[in-house]
Amino acid sequence: MQKLFLSFMMLSCCSLLSAQTVKLKKMWEAKEQLPVPESVLYDAYRQVLFVSLIDGAGNAKDGKGGIAQLNKDGSLKNVSWITGLNAPKGMALYKDILYVADITAIVLIDVVTGNIIDEIEVPRAVFLNDVTVDQQGAVYVSDTRENKIYCLRDGKVSLFLENVESVNGLKSIGSDLYALAGKELWKIDAQKKITVLAKGFEQNGDGLEPVGNGDFLVTCWAGIIYYVKADGQIEKLQDVQGKMNTADLGYDADNKVIYIPTFNNNSVIAYTLQ
Repeated sequence: MQKLFLSFMMLSCCSLLSAQTVKLKKMWEAKEQLPVPESVLYDAYRQVLFVSLIDGAGNAKDGKGGIAQLNKDGSLKNVSWITGLNAPKGMALYKDILYVADITAIVLIDVVTGNIIDEIEVPRAVFLNDVTVDQQGAVYVSDTRENKIYCLRDGKVSLFLENVESVNGLKSIGSDLYALAGKELWKIDAQKKITVLAKGFEQNGDGLEPVGNGDFLVTCWAGIIYYVKADGQIEKLQDVQGKMNTADLGYDADNKVIYIPTFNNNSVIAYTLQ
């Protein structure tokens, strides 16, 4: 009987350990001069956060949008680092060039000089949303309204994949492209073979960041943050639906810090991943 009791206790402890979830601990919130922040990108080399600011409607070509810079402690570094954009959203950095999705164009910014060096229109694009760059410098951008992923290579844009429902967050890792397709996380290999890695998100996915061990962080704009394990299990870390948005997150992998742009709440919140 004693052996059975001990065995039961050990199994119970193991079950409790396996049920333990990753947790978020709030570090700071930047609230000043951040009108409608949609995306945050952490630059480890420069120790700076790039924040895309829509400052208006998400589909309006009004020239009110821009890119701000925050320090790692949440203080403003340069609120008007880039101005004159429309409704900038996702960003990706490759060899000192920041690529920004801006409704129907991919904007190229030299991060050393802070100058816009090119604006490449994507034919037939409607609502460009997130951006990622692979190891060879090919740029992938999602069009959420058109359910398409485009590729910018050597200055030319082509259609990479279509029929990707409500595609938003993108991340290139090795030879694979990961994409949030509605309420699913996909892996798309070099031959464009699709594998559904996780499904069952309560809302459509927005931001996507790899943790570094095969797991992912996923945000849903409506106000949800998920932790997605490599085996496809999903855990809800935060649900603030109706209180604030959780748009396209940034991630500092070395320090396990995530940065959440709150969109309509006009702030960026930093959390440690525990």
